Amino acid sequence: MELAAQIVVGLVAAIHFYILVLEMFLWRTDRVRATFGTTSEFAEQSATMAANQGLYNGFLATGLVYGLISDDLTFQVFFLSCVAVAGIYGALTVTYRILFVQVIPAALGLLLVLLAA
Repeated sequence: MELAAQIVVGLVAAIHFYILVLEMFLWRTDRVRATFGTTSEFAEQSATMAANQGLYNGFLATGLVYGLISDDLTFQVFFLSCVAVAGIYGALTVTYRILFVQVIPAALGLLLVLLAA
């Protein structure tokens, strides 16, 4: 159970590092604009905001990685909870797809971490 928890926590961290890259460095590219459904004009106007969001995703990922490296379940629970809450908010306000990308993996990780404790 502990190994499964670690794998899922690592996956959630990897997803958020990937989101950091998309939002901070690739926001204006055709592929990312298609992924997020934005126009070239919107991507240009919102690049600073997207980079800020990307940075926050990096903080979430870093907290999860720290929780894995230090074997600190409190960090893992806290940051998985943050991901889940942010994902729920995003699913309600942006797109339901966020449920599948953020909420379900975070909730699964949270469940596994708590069961392994």
